[in-house]
Amino acid sequence: MHQVEKSDEQWRAELTAAEYHVLRQAGTERPFSHPYETDPTVGVYECRGCGAELFRSETKFDAHCGWPAFYAPLSEDRVEYVEDRSMGRVRTEVRCATCGSHLGHLFEGEGFPTPTDQRYCVNGVALRLRPGV
Repeated sequence: MHQVEKSDEQWRAELTAAEYHVLRQAGTERPFSHPYETDPTVGVYECRGCGAELFRSETKFDAHCGWPAFYAPLSEDRVEYVEDRSMGRVRTEVRCATCGSHLGHLFEGEGFPTPTDQRYCVNGVALRLRPGV
């Protein structure tokens, strides 16, 4: 159970088709299709599904991967991790801990010059940026 629970009908009514596909069906948006990947705006990135604060712009970096990349969530209790074997290999799916929406995947050990050597590869459509926070 998550703090925010909605019926499938409610999710479909509140989200666009693309948002629903990513957040509720664990889909992936096309790479390089969302402006958040390179947006320099300072602020907090919230879950598009429920508004929970997930990431800060200070932890975002340009990984040249096609999606917004962060090296850490706002705090560990904001996200949950699920083993994902859907692509013929083991990956770590990242979900919003408040509503269970799919955000993207966590990759480690790629050698990025970040404090954690982690890359939270997040679908831009799964986020909403609140500037200036």
